Amino acid sequence: MAVPKRKVSKARRDRRRASAYRLQKTTIVECPQCHEPKLPHRVCRACGYYDNKEVIEVE
Repeated sequence: MAVPKRKVSKARRDRRRASAYRLQKTTIVECPQCHEPKLPHRVCRACGYYDNKEVIEVE
């Protein structure tokens, strides 16, 4: 088993942890029905369609 030779400083440790600690960019796809931007795997707010079926009625 590998054993560290020296203590890792708090600054070095925190810098390493901070590299993965950020918000991910949201994925936006185009609705195939009305071509409005929407979140994937969710009902389109503009037309109410999901998976080529009308799920909710939108005025």
